[in-house]
Amino acid sequence: MYALLDFMLLNEVYEKMISGMYLGEIVRNVLLDFNAKGLLFRGKLSERLKTRGIFETKFLSQIESDRLALRQVCSILQRLGLTSSTCDDSILVKEVCSVVSKRTAQLCGAGLAAVVDKIRLNRGLEKLSITVGVDGTPILLKDHPHQNFASIMRGTLRDLAPDCEVTLVQSEDGSGKGAALITAVACRLRDARK
Repeated sequence: MYALLDFMLLNEVYEKMISGMYLGEIVRNVLLDFNAKGLLFRGKLSERLKTRGIFETKFLSQIESDRLALRQVCSILQRLGLTSSTCDDSILVKEVCSVVSKRTAQLCGAGLAAVVDKIRLNRGLEKLSITVGVDGTPILLKDHPHQNFASIMRGTLRDLAPDCEVTLVQSEDGSGKGAALITAVACRLRDARK
């Protein structure tokens, strides 16, 4: 499946596995695969679900939310042209969304663990305490549908980088302002060394 996503969207495989921009497409491809194997939608597929990008990440968030009843999952599937979907289909789609979300949180935690542990090793420290700015979907908010996302990500981070104490801080200015701020600080540090 990653080869398909990579081919369709050109490289940056890790980003495609964790970015909210691509998560809906991952779910759509899993649903297509399950359908081809006869596991979903009685083997019948809507033309809409065959359309790249039609399964938006917001659908994943809505479906994966514990507050969403199966009837509402069925309603989302009907909007995607899957009018003959069953309760079993809704349960399986909800599980697919949950697995994709959990996997994404684990991949984010693993990537972050690799970076902070490398920083710790490069500095020759036994323990590292570091603050990391998080941009994108507000995964750190307690009322967000993916509130479990943050705890899974933190758990993975603790498991893979036990010697690093990481504080996650939500960036509210977006990546553009963050990149500008980092550049300004780097320039200031460089000028101070001269």
